[in-house]
Amino acid sequence: MSKRVVVDPITRIEGHLRVEVEVDENNVITKAWSSSTLWRGIEVIMKGRTPMDAGLLTQRICGVCTYSHYRAGTEAVENALGVKIPVNAEYLRSLMQSSLYMHDHLVHFYHLHALDWVDVVSALSADPAAAAQEALRWTSTPVAAGEGELRAVQERVAKLVATGKLGPFANAYWGNGTYQLTPEQNLIAVSHYLKALEVQRVAAEMLAIFGGKQPHPQSLVVGGVTSVRDMLSPARLQEWKAKHAQVHDFILRAYLPDVLMAAAAYKAEPSVLGGVGVKNFLACQDFAIGNGQYLFQGGVIMNGDLSSVSDIDPTLIKEDVTHAWYQDGPARHPYDGVTEPNYTGFTKRDTVYGELPTVDGDGKYTWVKSPRYNGEPVEVGPLACLLVNYARGNEKVVDAVNGLLEMTGLPVEALFTTLGRTAARLVQTLLVCDAALETFDALVANIVVDQTTFREPVMDPSVEYVGHSMIEAPRGMLSHWVRITGGKVENYQAVVPTTWNSGPIDANGKIGPYEASLIGMKLEDPTKPLEVIRVIHSFDPCMACAVHVMDYKGQDLGQFQVGTPAA
Repeated sequence: MSKRVVVDPITRIEGHLRVEVEVDENNVITKAWSSSTLWRGIEVIMKGRTPMDAGLLTQRICGVCTYSHYRAGTEAVENALGVKIPVNAEYLRSLMQSSLYMHDHLVHFYHLHALDWVDVVSALSADPAAAAQEALRWTSTPVAAGEGELRAVQERVAKLVATGKLGPFANAYWGNGTYQLTPEQNLIAVSHYLKALEVQRVAAEMLAIFGGKQPHPQSLVVGGVTSVRDMLSPARLQEWKAKHAQVHDFILRAYLPDVLMAAAAYKAEPSVLGGVGVKNFLACQDFAIGNGQYLFQGGVIMNGDLSSVSDIDPTLIKEDVTHAWYQDGPARHPYDGVTEPNYTGFTKRDTVYGELPTVDGDGKYTWVKSPRYNGEPVEVGPLACLLVNYARGNEKVVDAVNGLLEMTGLPVEALFTTLGRTAARLVQTLLVCDAALETFDALVANIVVDQTTFREPVMDPSVEYVGHSMIEAPRGMLSHWVRITGGKVENYQAVVPTTWNSGPIDANGKIGPYEASLIGMKLEDPTKPLEVIRVIHSFDPCMACAVHVMDYKGQDLGQFQVGTPAA
């Protein structure tokens, strides 16, 4: 007899996500549903606004992906108006994007995803001296992994446990049988978790140097950037480079060794050797590095075939709402997208925790739409980006991927797993770190002969404009689509990475990457579904890109009318 397992909320993500699965008598998942539980509505709010504010408004979609939406919104309008920004502006935007990646990927691995691999309570039984020696197995110059440092971390965690209040380590499935690290390895990872709290602040400061602040930077405008004085200041340029070196050092001496350590420990754990149920992948060109070159190329892979990569055709992107809480209609291209809510609620049924409200898997069950490329679900994100570029023969990506596979002793097929998805984020981080220095050097060389950062956009109110942008955000390909009429936004749609990955089943019965990644996985204990959380976290969900605010007690915070009721 099947049993329903409800994980709500999925924590250590941005936004609000619940996942439900059905397991058979052997605790193998047979069905899965991903549900984002609150509505964004930003697309409706955008209507009637000046397009010059698109980036500033859409970055409020999320408190983590602020720069990504800011840039995508600004560049969608630039595309519509035919604006070609100066090369200095392109370099500065690329440096800000690189800074965001270095911050975002570190925070994801250590503070959002690490506890799916690391048993914090186990670290209390570790021998700090042995742990210090273990750290040297993975790098000759470990960070925050000396015997004294590790002993201090152990004592700090022990005090938390003694109080019964674990703080950031609360509400986890400690002791789950799928944890594979030794106590000493767990202690090393906990030490790096705490050290990463300091390092991520430095990475955030990197973006603020050219962005004005972080989160919600302010220096992008339609036509270029406004951070001219920072660009021309040798002190500010060197400040960025010094912070880059500090963060890069931690990535090389902690992040990389920790992934290698985890790969060795988990390479035989069944729950991380699947997790790629949709083998279609989509990524776009991004990261200007100088002379018209880009770090990453774009393309589409279908059916996991690395021998064939096609160019992206934007006309083949549509969004389906059959099982989303919106008014029914055909799948629509983003230029013609409609966002009209139609909330149908939950259904009570028995679960492994007793009777609970659950999603209606046969009806509507999420605020996330179902994007499709040529009618097919696709995965986006670091894994998709690396696979597309590996298949393209991108020399930097091929060398980096092959290098990691050689260090871990894993085959190329290991990329198509939860473990591979997590490792791909590290490889992407390393590539972006190196490429950022190329961009920095290109900027410094260019400002000697050209200090232009802005070109005035021209908009004729009597003309209708349409435009879009595609960028490779930390969680994957992000696109914004705008239609401008009478000098105002007539229609606006944002197709975000987590929408691609977490969308529900579509009208043709095809399921998206989140749901497909869980089918067939066996749970050790359905009441403690760590395996589900580990797989979902490997995508780095950002549900705030699809929802707004809720009170943790389930109370209404307020009601907002974003549409005009019929007379």
